[in-house]
Amino acid sequence: MRFRDKVVLVMGGNSGIGRASAEAFAAEGAHVFLTGRDQKTIDETVAAIPGARGFRADIADIDSATPALDAIRAAHGRIDVLFVNAGIGAFVPVPEVTPQQWDEIHNVNLRGCFFAVQRALPLMGKGGSIVLTGSIGSVAAVPGNVIYAASKAGLRAVARTLAVELVEQGIRVNMVSPGPTETPIINRSGLPPEGVAGLRSLMTQAVPMKRMGTPEEIAKPVLFLASDDASFITGIDLYVDGGCVEL
Repeated sequence: MRFRDKVVLVMGGNSGIGRASAEAFAAEGAHVFLTGRDQKTIDETVAAIPGARGFRADIADIDSATPALDAIRAAHGRIDVLFVNAGIGAFVPVPEVTPQQWDEIHNVNLRGCFFAVQRALPLMGKGGSIVLTGSIGSVAAVPGNVIYAASKAGLRAVARTLAVELVEQGIRVNMVSPGPTETPIINRSGLPPEGVAGLRSLMTQAVPMKRMGTPEEIAKPVLFLASDDASFITGIDLYVDGGCVEL
């Protein structure tokens, strides 16, 4: 019960790693608020988490999170843990990348995530914790992954800068970077079904453990970094990748 009576906002909490983390926070006593773009999965997630409140918001639209923040301010007056998990991806070879594709992914993964943190900061204070979802793609050169990789590398730079600027306020900032993980984002990569199956096979073979991770396996280090167990940790990028980066 590390999060008993803590107020937790999970942005991108309606599926995959976000949902697994929201469920885990609630199981440890947190008051959970979550956002997402799809109302159906928001409703399903809220129904599965007693007491949770969900709000439809597109992180690329900076103002769309206002209702969630207003509700938190009215109910509790603070955010103890902010987990910014929203993200999208696409596999596009370098010669085929368009400015529209670049902007769409960066508006979510980099611009959107930064301003989500900025908007939440007035509700945070000493003892607060921010966790961002990165990706090993920020350091791994994967063909076709240039847009996503660049956005996550930028987010890593944001995390480091946030950590150094907020340390005197007593707010810790860390990043969790998953390796290949079985989440819905793989089905939104822009590939046809046979391409998704081939991508899943390639990713599995690239993992030293020879399997993909699960959302629950990523949620555990998210909760660790968000908790007081990590009270002397800030600014790190924790790879949760079955050994991809280090082995």
